[in-house]
Amino acid sequence: MKPSVGIRDVAQHAGVSNATVSNVLNRPDVVAPATRQRVLAAIEQLGFVRNESARQLRAGRSRVIAYVVLDAANPFFTDVARGVEDAAREAGLALFLCNSASDDGREREYLELLHEQRVEGILITPVDAESAQIAERGTPVVLVDREAVDGTRCSVAVDDVLGGELAVTHLIESGHTRIAMVGGPLSIQQVRDRREGAMRALTNAGLPADALTFLETRSLQVAEGREAGERLVGLPASRRPTAAFCANDLLALGLLQSMTQQGLRVPDDLAVVGYDDIEFAAAAAVPLTSVRQPREQLGRTAAQLLLTENEPDHEHRHVKFQPELVVRASTAIKRRATTT
Repeated sequence: MKPSVGIRDVAQHAGVSNATVSNVLNRPDVVAPATRQRVLAAIEQLGFVRNESARQLRAGRSRVIAYVVLDAANPFFTDVARGVEDAAREAGLALFLCNSASDDGREREYLELLHEQRVEGILITPVDAESAQIAERGTPVVLVDREAVDGTRCSVAVDDVLGGELAVTHLIESGHTRIAMVGGPLSIQQVRDRREGAMRALTNAGLPADALTFLETRSLQVAEGREAGERLVGLPASRRPTAAFCANDLLALGLLQSMTQQGLRVPDDLAVVGYDDIEFAAAAAVPLTSVRQPREQLGRTAAQLLLTENEPDHEHRHVKFQPELVVRASTAIKRRATTT
């Protein structure tokens, strides 16, 4: 195995001191151009690689931020992470991605590891935003897609109550008075907020609370959407919903699959609205109406907040984005019945 090349080797090869090599690596502006070029040539010829671990140990900090995502299988979080990565690269930092898979034990293990690694900061979409395990412990923490209600840290989120209201208002204005909401578990704050928005839409339209049938799911995955579709079709025809609002697009895509498998048509037999507007929403067999979130902007903003945490005048703040309804073929306008 070839021995590693150190600063001393580079210094000897270039005919300079160890301190000069260190300056070229860390403060190149203080080294004369000709000397700097000679050192860089030696680095290239010898194949020298900076020992970043040693540098971090001396400095007590790294050049890495981390993002602990709630569900790496959900394209929503992939898009958010892309925004985080863009901001990190612009700041000269690397990004670690960790997937908690909605498991608070797994989340705890990752947070412990990241604190031990002395990362610059942690972005997290937590299983439980009020959990004590996300306490900073000296490492800046910013919540993503969650609101820090106590004001003790920065956070970035979308107005999910408004998003739920937009979705169900659209269905009501399309003529539907029996609507299902598919989502869960209710331990997830976004699901609770989106249901609250759905109920607000009913109230604003003068419809009773029981106009909304809530079909709780165990997760926000496609398979749960298919299973919810089977439950929905199994309801008595007299109270079966004619439209469904799903807490995310993966559930909505599963519901669309279920309707096709059971010989039902979307939107004729069931209108469907999703949430997130992931790339697959527009590409579905029946293009999906969805509530759009600014996913990459969400991630970029969260990273930018994290990078200001160590500034002397930093103040924690919450940034809330507004969702937007994108109407496609999975919903159709129905004429309300008129009386004479």
